[in-house]
Amino acid sequence: MKRTMIVLSLFVALALVACAAPTAAPTAVPPTTAPAQPTAAPAQPTTAPAQPTAAPAQPTAAAATKPAATATPVPVIPPGRVVVEFWHGLGKPLGDILEGVAADFNKSQDKYYVNAIYKGSYPDTMNAAIAAYRAGKAPNIVQMFEVGTATMMAAKGAIKPVYELAKETGVTIDPKTYIPAVRGYYSEGGNMISMPLNSSTTIMYYNKDVFKKAGLDANKPPKTWAELRTMAKQIMDTKSAACAFSSAWLTWAQFENFSAIHNVPLATKANGMQGMDAELKFNSDLHVRHMQLFVDMQKEGTFKYGGRDSAAEPLFTSGECAIMHTSSGFRANVTLNAKFDWGVGMLPYYDDVAGAPKNSIIGGASLWVMNSPGRTADQYKAVAEFFKYISQPDVDAQWHQKTGYVPISLGGFDRTKASGFYDKNPGADIPYLQLTRTEPTENSMGLRLGDMPAIRIVIYEEMEKAFQGQQTAKQALDNAVKRGNELLRAFEKTYK
Repeated sequence: MKRTMIVLSLFVALALVACAAPTAAPTAVPPTTAPAQPTAAPAQPTTAPAQPTAAPAQPTAAAATKPAATATPVPVIPPGRVVVEFWHGLGKPLGDILEGVAADFNKSQDKYYVNAIYKGSYPDTMNAAIAAYRAGKAPNIVQMFEVGTATMMAAKGAIKPVYELAKETGVTIDPKTYIPAVRGYYSEGGNMISMPLNSSTTIMYYNKDVFKKAGLDANKPPKTWAELRTMAKQIMDTKSAACAFSSAWLTWAQFENFSAIHNVPLATKANGMQGMDAELKFNSDLHVRHMQLFVDMQKEGTFKYGGRDSAAEPLFTSGECAIMHTSSGFRANVTLNAKFDWGVGMLPYYDDVAGAPKNSIIGGASLWVMNSPGRTADQYKAVAEFFKYISQPDVDAQWHQKTGYVPISLGGFDRTKASGFYDKNPGADIPYLQLTRTEPTENSMGLRLGDMPAIRIVIYEEMEKAFQGQQTAKQALDNAVKRGNELLRAFEKTYK
């Protein structure tokens, strides 16, 4: 009974976070096809300063709007199949592509049937899963945003880890087939807990037309922060654009990915992966230096703060800002709406930091196996066979090429490269190359911090005070770490 109450309280906590969250930000599509509508970017907090969130913000302005939920047609299930339900949070057309993957699995064999059902946004899907779990009717599989990983892992009775699923069913699901940055995020002690599906990372977009106008090489985006600042000054000095540089998803791009790339801890305990008693450490000298850079660039007019989450993205597609740091999933929006020549590059780094740059970290979602009364061995076997199917390089390659998410398996990337896809779609491989340029360290495997969405809100609040001149860069990060650690201790006390 006690375990059940803990599990329910975990879900309630995650639901409260999710309820405040808007829907998914856009993903990329191959330029050789009709651009797809936006999908999930890394889960981030909302713009409301007082409430935490755990899902990504809906793209603003030029980005496509949230897909309307439609009645799910009753599937025609061949008799004799073992049926499992798979609840997901991807709207059209990405949801259609995902449901097509399930349909292809159903056609590939005659024993199992995966019924993929769109349940609305990530928060909607989570809320539906919570209600179903309480009623003893949880789906067999649920798609969950990446910042819910720590909470889902703590819900021991509600979920069945993927490595246990594979062991119990005898179905081979080899985590080594996945790129290290992905498998590390969703693993514990080398064991895969959830099944990777849709992943993205933070990259740089730049306006080639502005670069040419400013006398810069349009084929050489800045590699270091020193180069970026110099180029930004040249853009402003030549009046080549109204704004030189902005960044969306600031907490994810300029703190979480920044820490990973420079191999410094965002928090102790391998960013929480080695225990709930982790403590935040993003007020180091290097972090303060980076925060001070943004404050200084704002004062000199080379950086424009465009708001929280995805709010800054229209500054790029409109042509106002020449350089933008945001999700690799922003590619769809740029493809649809930018009326200028543009390119992409990896995130810049400080070249005087030893060992930099390391790999970046992911955002997106993974698939979780849920327990519920009455589950049969055949149903778990069906789930395992479906996971094995989507792990195939050809399936992963097609998913990547159709949706714009990064290929999450080594074979998926190899298949895509061999097909000539990257030659036809320049820059589409940048996110993968950035994620895989080094083996992950303790600081670049990812995050597993309790109440991370609320911590991101705290960072926004303190950072904005620094931008407004109310406190120094060091005071901002010291305050954010202090407040964030209080949130971590509350989470640990509740769920340890």
